Amino acid sequence: MTKQEQNPGDVQDVAMTTEGQVQKTDFVSVPLDVPLKRGSQTIQSITIRKPNPGAMRGLNLVDISMMNVSALQKLLPRITDPALTEAEIARSLDPADLTSIGIEVVGFLLKKQDKQGFQETSTT
Repeated sequence: MTKQEQNPGDVQDVAMTTEGQVQKTDFVSVPLDVPLKRGSQTIQSITIRKPNPGAMRGLNLVDISMMNVSALQKLLPRITDPALTEAEIARSLDPADLTSIGIEVVGFLLKKQDKQGFQETSTT
């Protein structure tokens, strides 16, 4: 079951789980181990939007799936809030944070049944 939920400034698709809990499917927030400094602003977490085909234009799906750093540097400015720049990703983003963000991006590319199968095998 899918419905629209109003969030401050954003419309998100949400899915109801079998337990009746709301599960966000189009956005995920990733807390950063090493906050980014942007002028006087400190960025503590990044919200990632599920990429649509337009956001992935000019990129190879295999490169994104393999968390190729160059592919992520091109894609993340298109799907993050606050929008990361290629320079920030290259120079300031901690490798552990890039990995966490990349895992979430790859998760958006998987079909629901593939995600479920992956989660089942990773917990056993």
